[in-house]
Amino acid sequence: MPIYRLPEEPVFPPVEEAEEDGLLAVGGDLSPQRLLTAYSQGIFPWPHKGYPLLWFSPDPRMVLPTAELKLARSLRQVIRKGLFEVRLDTAFEPVMRGCAKARRPGARGTWITPQMIRAYTLLHELGFAHSAEAWHEGKLVGGLYGISLGGAFFGESMFAAVDDASKVAFAVLVGQLQHWGITLVDAQTHTAHLERFGARLIPRPEFLALLKQALQQPTRKGPWKLDPPAA
Repeated sequence: MPIYRLPEEPVFPPVEEAEEDGLLAVGGDLSPQRLLTAYSQGIFPWPHKGYPLLWFSPDPRMVLPTAELKLARSLRQVIRKGLFEVRLDTAFEPVMRGCAKARRPGARGTWITPQMIRAYTLLHELGFAHSAEAWHEGKLVGGLYGISLGGAFFGESMFAAVDDASKVAFAVLVGQLQHWGITLVDAQTHTAHLERFGARLIPRPEFLALLKQALQQPTRKGPWKLDPPAA
């Protein structure tokens, strides 16, 4: 199949035209309008060094319905001990930079380029991109970030400078998302880490149907804050 070169307008070809590895299109920019259009259609940018900007829509797709979150007993114990304070949207750019510096098995360098950091920080300022942060003794020690549209949250990356920090932030975030009626977490591609939380691979058409349903809800724009504990 041909790989599409994107025009100046924020439009994309049908995701069914993607290559076997999910590659759909090249080029374009990281403007808020193009990024939001992409995510609403099940497409995301994935920069590769030495190539023009690449856009993907993999099949199958890794998803986590928020109602199906699974927590290991050991993680529940960590959460109960209160070792970390979890906050939302108080350190978005530092979380992105922490994710960019994180070492990942089999990976060289990072796809979280300075251009990506600028683009997603702008989306954060516009209320569409969010961070969940784990703090310990006043220091940011882990977290994750992603995009929220309607009833869907598109997880992008996470990091942990301390064991369990990002896991706690993710668990608390998903619980809050479920409370708000946000039903779908898009994890994009398979990772054993998220599989432990209950995420699973589903065919792209099934994912797109779930996404279409989720996008019928209004978007909860930021900045986000955790709801206070019930009395």
